[in-house]
Amino acid sequence: MARSLLRAGLDVTVWNRTADKAAPLAANGAHAADDVAAAVSGAEVVVTMLFDLDAVTAVMVDALPAMRPDAVWVQCGTLGLHGAVQLAELAEERGVAFLDAPVLGTRQPAEQGQLIVLAAGPTSVRDKVAPVLDAVGSRTVWVSELPGDGHRLKLVANAWVLTVTAGVAQSVALATDLGLDPALFLDVIAGGPVDCAYAQLKGKAIIDGDFTPAFTLAGAAKDSALIETAMRACGTDDALIFALRQLFEAAGDAGHGHEDMAAVATTIRSVD
Repeated sequence: MARSLLRAGLDVTVWNRTADKAAPLAANGAHAADDVAAAVSGAEVVVTMLFDLDAVTAVMVDALPAMRPDAVWVQCGTLGLHGAVQLAELAEERGVAFLDAPVLGTRQPAEQGQLIVLAAGPTSVRDKVAPVLDAVGSRTVWVSELPGDGHRLKLVANAWVLTVTAGVAQSVALATDLGLDPALFLDVIAGGPVDCAYAQLKGKAIIDGDFTPAFTLAGAAKDSALIETAMRACGTDDALIFALRQLFEAAGDAGHGHEDMAAVATTIRSVD
């Protein structure tokens, strides 16, 4: 995402809790800050992309006092409904405008600036954040002015993504266990009404046993728990996401948490 901002010609300062991860961006033209206060000081737009609510909160407690009063905080991590609302309240306490803006897409779309941004926040900040959102995404879906609605749509979309991934893993496993070449499954759905690019992508990875991470299994387990919590809160039946969470967590417990979420296949059938 930082490289996408740089390609768009924006002045970018970066900071990471692990300094070695931010340092290489200096070669692309970014300013690498020594601490988070220095990173946000003077910035018109501050973007956070961290793994969970605890990480974002810990960072922003230090960052918010150093931000300009007219700055906008664009929060892109997937943290759940409670997390989005909690951070919006934290921003309001510090007098900083807040945009709930989780993104849809994994490593490759992020590298190409082709994420889909699901934004919720006041219309008054849209012009200021537009250059940033346009740089990191192929399009921005403005959900509403209510922080939390961006996350609501993200959880809806992620529920589908996790279902497709586990469903493809199941069909590949079943084909294999029935003595068939699992590639036949991908061939038979190819180009038809039940096909999708994601099914082909994850199906090939599962068949090849290539779990190079685009979106980690640990992230999928975290998101499935966030979706399950949201479903229970609003009364949607959670039987399917409960089963999916168990599958992703089991694969993580077996040592696949750092691999791609397609490694959920290892909980359905051992992958050589």
